[in-house]
Amino acid sequence: MNWEQLLSNQRLGDKPKEHAVSRSAFEQDYDRIIFSHPFRRLQDKTQVHPLPEYDFVHTRLTHSLEVSSVGRSLGKIVGQTILERNQQLGSKFSFHDFGAIVAAASLAHDIGNPPFGHSGEDAISEFFKFHTAGRLFKDHVSDWEWEDLTHFEGNAQGFRILNKKQYQGLKLTCATLAAFSKYPRKSLLPDADKSRRSQKKYGFFQSEKDVFGIIADNVGLIKRADMVWGRHPLTFLVEAADDICYQLIDLEDGCRLGLVSYEDTVELFAGILKDKLNRTKLKSISSIDERIGTLRAMSIGCLIEECRSLFLDNETEILSGDFDVALADSILSAPVLNEISNISISKIYRSRKVMETETAGFDVLPGLMETFTQAICEQDLGKEASKKAKATYRLLPPEIRNDLENECGSVYEKLMSCIDFISGMTDTYAISLYRKIKGISLPHS
Repeated sequence: MNWEQLLSNQRLGDKPKEHAVSRSAFEQDYDRIIFSHPFRRLQDKTQVHPLPEYDFVHTRLTHSLEVSSVGRSLGKIVGQTILERNQQLGSKFSFHDFGAIVAAASLAHDIGNPPFGHSGEDAISEFFKFHTAGRLFKDHVSDWEWEDLTHFEGNAQGFRILNKKQYQGLKLTCATLAAFSKYPRKSLLPDADKSRRSQKKYGFFQSEKDVFGIIADNVGLIKRADMVWGRHPLTFLVEAADDICYQLIDLEDGCRLGLVSYEDTVELFAGILKDKLNRTKLKSISSIDERIGTLRAMSIGCLIEECRSLFLDNETEILSGDFDVALADSILSAPVLNEISNISISKIYRSRKVMETETAGFDVLPGLMETFTQAICEQDLGKEASKKAKATYRLLPPEIRNDLENECGSVYEKLMSCIDFISGMTDTYAISLYRKIKGISLPHS
């Protein structure tokens, strides 16, 4: 792969344009994402602690903004060295372009996540795997389509959202879309090499396979097999920014909620900071929250530097596609991050309140899926459309109904539109709508 092609500012369906220095297409990508409806909904989507009562606990929105901030820093400092190594690029690009691509891709990295965090992905998958109403569709879709449905993936849903026709305001550059795609492969891949980070999950549905192929060709990704590519190099920085933020900030939230002790939290951050930690100066800060925030900020800086060094040391292998591991898994602080991860799993992610709300999601999302897939697909299953189905259908947003009536010909396409609607809900709206359609609560006049 070569950097000039990897930094393609072309938008799908448009002709190539000159690269603008003052406000690049990559900076426009960032603006398009941050003003979009799907991004705004992240404000009320679970990060770790569902429906948080405290304003300092992170939602998907604040997490995405923070990941984007770290991603921009990583992109700029890596880009500066790459431009020094490839001086012919300097006449066309600046280190700000690297930062803008990583920032935009990082901003959108969770845009496809459904309500209730990762348990929401499992709940949608299990509707088709285990629920009678979901399994009815197995004989109406292809094997690949069934794999999409029974192994629903937020990364692939994000790629779908970024390329949906009704969101005309997005239409992002090929560079940003490629950098966004952590797992550039199809869902049905029985012999996937899970030791390669890029094949751990999948990154696009059957419905977007052609779009991804065009993007991959445009930026020059390495093709490994049918519908399987190597990563865009800047994807490693997007992933690192996410890993840094969720590891450290989930720990910070856990400490503030009393799930992890202050003393344990300090020692974990100390494992990253080493001799940069001045314990006397730390004790001079009166607020414990401010102390933890200071340690988190300093630790992010250390991890950015470690990821930068590892990326640049392996630039040749990254461009050839031979390097295929997560940066955060291979830096000097990886053992500390692994320890933080283990503590987070045992004390934060499995805390009672988190588990209670996640369990509720396994009722709410399949309940919504059953109601709306029946309303959309009753006739496809050989049933006469009931009055309930017709009434439910009218509850769908106009853009989803338009999609169903003008764009969707197959059962799979209709089911994907239904998933677009339900996975796009906020936590609060999903619970509210579920309670209303199940008769648990009625709308107030």
